[in-house]
Amino acid sequence: MTGASSDQPPATGATAGEDTDLLRVLGNREALTLGFGAMIGFGWVVLTGDWLGSAGSAGAVLAFAVGGVVMALVGVVYAELVSAMPRAGGEHNYVLRALGGRWALVGSWAIVGGYISVAAFEAVALPRTLAYLLPWVDSVPLWTVAGAEVYLPWIIIGGGAAVVLTWINIRGIRPASLLQTFAVLFLLGILVLLLLGSAVGGERGHLEPFFTGGFSGFVAVLVAVPFMFVGFDVIPQSAEEVNIPPQQTGKLVVLAVVLAALFYMAVMATVASSMGVAALAGTELATADALGALWSSDLMANVLIAGGVAGILTSWNAFLIGGSRLLFAMGRSAMLPGWFGRLHPRYRTPANALLFIGGLSVAAPFFGDAMLGWLVDSGSPSIVIAYLLVAVSFLVLRSREPEMERPLRVGGRGAGGTVLGAVAVVLTLGLLLLYVPGMPSGLPVQPYLMFGLWWLLGLVFLLRLPGGVGGGPDAHDRLVAAARGRG
Repeated sequence: MTGASSDQPPATGATAGEDTDLLRVLGNREALTLGFGAMIGFGWVVLTGDWLGSAGSAGAVLAFAVGGVVMALVGVVYAELVSAMPRAGGEHNYVLRALGGRWALVGSWAIVGGYISVAAFEAVALPRTLAYLLPWVDSVPLWTVAGAEVYLPWIIIGGGAAVVLTWINIRGIRPASLLQTFAVLFLLGILVLLLLGSAVGGERGHLEPFFTGGFSGFVAVLVAVPFMFVGFDVIPQSAEEVNIPPQQTGKLVVLAVVLAALFYMAVMATVASSMGVAALAGTELATADALGALWSSDLMANVLIAGGVAGILTSWNAFLIGGSRLLFAMGRSAMLPGWFGRLHPRYRTPANALLFIGGLSVAAPFFGDAMLGWLVDSGSPSIVIAYLLVAVSFLVLRSREPEMERPLRVGGRGAGGTVLGAVAVVLTLGLLLLYVPGMPSGLPVQPYLMFGLWWLLGLVFLLRLPGGVGGGPDAHDRLVAAARGRG
C-alpha cells in the first residue's frame, strides 16, 4: 500500500475522486539524513565564534550537551508517538488526539512558525555565505534595514534558490531526499577535516579560558539550542512517506538528535583549539578561519564555507518538507483553509503548502542581514511551545489511553515512560521561561515583535476553529465534520 491509511478522510475541500495519499518512498537512510540535515544548517558556520565568546570553549560545549539532553528527551517522547500515529503532520496529530482541536492548532502553529523562520533564515544565510567566496555578491546596494545593507544579488540568489528548492520539492520527495543525502555526506566530510585538523594543528592552550560570562554566558548559548536542534521532528512530519516499520521511525528520531548534538559539540571543540577564543572573536567567519588555521591553508577556509552552503541546503530542504507536511495536515483537519490540504495531482506532494513557505522564503532576503538574528530569536520560543505541548500530550495519552497501540513504548508499561514524559515537560517548560523578557537571554525588541505578529495571525485561525472538539481517536473526523457543518 502506498500512502496513508484508507480510513484517512480526504482533505477539506477535496473533490470526489481526488487522490489525497502521500507516497511511501523513504527508507532508513533518507529519513535519518532528513532529520539530521535539518538540524545542521548554517548556524554552526557563522555563530560558533559568538558562542565560544559568550561561554568559553567548555561552557559552549556544555550548553549544547545540556540542550542536547533536553532535545533527546523530547525526541524519546516523539519516538513513541510517531510509532503510534505515523501520519503526516507529526505533533499536529499527537496534540489533536490528546488535547483536542484548539490546543492542536496552538502546537501546530508554533512549530510551523519555527519551520518558516528557519526556511527564511536560510534564504538570507545563503547569499551572505556566498559573499565570502564571491565579493560581487555584496554589490548594488538597494536600501538598509536596521543598519544592514540590502544588495540586489542577495535578493536574486536567495529568492532564486527558494524558487528552485520549492520546485524540486513539488516534483517529489524522492529528488528532495537525494539532494539531502548528498549534502549531508559533504557536511560529514567537513567534520572529518575539522577533527583531523584539530588533532594535527590544534593546541590545548587555545581552549582556555574554558568558561567565560558566568551563568549569563551559558544561558546566551543555551537559548540558541532549540533553533539549532529543530528538525529532528521533520521525520515525524513525513511519517506517511517513510516505508519502514513505525518503531524504526521512532528510533531514527532519537538517533538524529544524538548525532546532531555530537556534531555541534565537536565543531565547537575543534574550532576553539585552532587559535583561541580571543582571536576567534576578531574573525569575520570563525569556523572557516579556524579550519584554515588548523590546516594552514586559505583553501580549507573556502572548503568549509562550501560546507556551510551544504548545511544551508540540508536545513532549508528539510523544513520545506516538514513545514509543508504540517500545513497539509492542518488543511486536512480544517484548521487552515482546505487549499493547504490538497496534493499536486501528478506528483502527490503538498504543492500549495510548499508554495506558501517558498513564497515567504523569497521575501526574506529583501530584509537583509539584520533578519538573521531576528529569525533565530523569534522562532525559538515557538519551537519550544510545540515541544512542551507534545510532552504534555504524551503524558495525557499514557494516562487516558494506556492500551493504545504503541509499536515503540519507551520506558515500558510501568512508570518509566511517565517519568520520562514528566521530565521532558519540566525541562521544556524551563527552557521556555528563558525567553521571558528580563531573563538573562536579553532578546532585542524585534524578535518579540515578530513573535507577537505570528501569534496574532494564529489567533485569527484559532477563533475560526469550531469549539467543543476534544481529543480522542476520532478528533480529526469530528473537527472536519464541525468545520463543514459551520461552512
